[in-house]
Amino acid sequence: MSVITHNRHADSAGGKLKLLLVILLIVAAFAAIFMATRGGSAEKPADPNAKAYTGPYELAAADVATVEQRALSRSLPLSGSLTPLVQATVKSRVSGDVLEVLVREGQVVKKGEVLARIDIRNLGAQFDSQRASLDKARADLALAKINSETNALMLKEKFISKNAYDSALSAYDAAAASVKVAEAQARLAQIGLDDAVVRAPIAGIVSQRMVQPGEKVSPDSPLLAIVDLGLLELEAPAPASEIPSVKIGQTGSFKVGGYGERVFTAKVERINPSTDAGTRSIKLYLSVDNADGALRGGMFAQGQLVLDQSAPSPTVPTSAIRSDSGVTYVLAVEQDKLVRHTVTLGLKTDDASFVEVRDGVSVGSQVLAAKIDALHDGSTVKLAPSATAK
Repeated sequence: MSVITHNRHADSAGGKLKLLLVILLIVAAFAAIFMATRGGSAEKPADPNAKAYTGPYELAAADVATVEQRALSRSLPLSGSLTPLVQATVKSRVSGDVLEVLVREGQVVKKGEVLARIDIRNLGAQFDSQRASLDKARADLALAKINSETNALMLKEKFISKNAYDSALSAYDAAAASVKVAEAQARLAQIGLDDAVVRAPIAGIVSQRMVQPGEKVSPDSPLLAIVDLGLLELEAPAPASEIPSVKIGQTGSFKVGGYGERVFTAKVERINPSTDAGTRSIKLYLSVDNADGALRGGMFAQGQLVLDQSAPSPTVPTSAIRSDSGVTYVLAVEQDKLVRHTVTLGLKTDDASFVEVRDGVSVGSQVLAAKIDALHDGSTVKLAPSATAK
């Protein structure tokens, strides 16, 4: 019974091996058929004697650029607040009650115009007292003069002693000094009366009113603030690295919100000698002519300051500039070939899209602007109709 079972297992293993051999033969046959059918389309080995394509390469309009004459400039961004350059805080010079204030915020005033009045009753009494003292001093001086002259005659006739004459002369000098003191005090009293009438020290616009009628003020009490909008100042920070390019008198332009596309101009007047501790920037102070009064103090301005500006000169896109071992050059299209021209560069635009070419190419020439690795000095090219029209 065990022998029969063993034979059955052996027969089963032999059958599986035969089946596996049949499958392998079938796969090999299909593979041979597949390779036979692909024999016509298999890639052929590269011909070592074949030559690379040498052109001509067709250049589209976007691949070339024409050397154009234009003026380039380099500028520095500006932003900051506008401040009136001339402004004044009007203060009281005397003490007393405010009788009236004749102006309000936003009102235009002229230099010397009356702004307010302060009660002058006490000042008037002081002035009258000083005037009376002056009159008395002058009367004493007149009497001392008479006595001095009389004593001089009596001394000449030797009716009085020299000491008596010297005493009379000393009294005259003292009376003269008293007159000068009384005159000075009278002038002070007069100034007090004049100061009780508050006048505008500058022409401008009232920006703040700090007192009302009936209030009592003392010397140096602020009464009004006046600003002159004819000349404003723009305070703007600038990077310290750009300061060597900033010069007094350079002109900038800016815009202010609410004025649409209107452009205002400013001129560099001063440069701060030190940097800000926090930002390491240096403040620029630019004057703004505001004769029409359009701008106001505190407005925020944004613009740019022109640092360098070139005369009209040949320019090309920066993409046309190439470099080889530190030498800059362009590839010009000349008689259907690319010709290398060494160039000297100048000013670049702020966005670095164009650069000034001081020598090496002339206006009207066409240069390769696209970065195409296959093209080099001597490459044969032709311009597409759209590029030729350009």
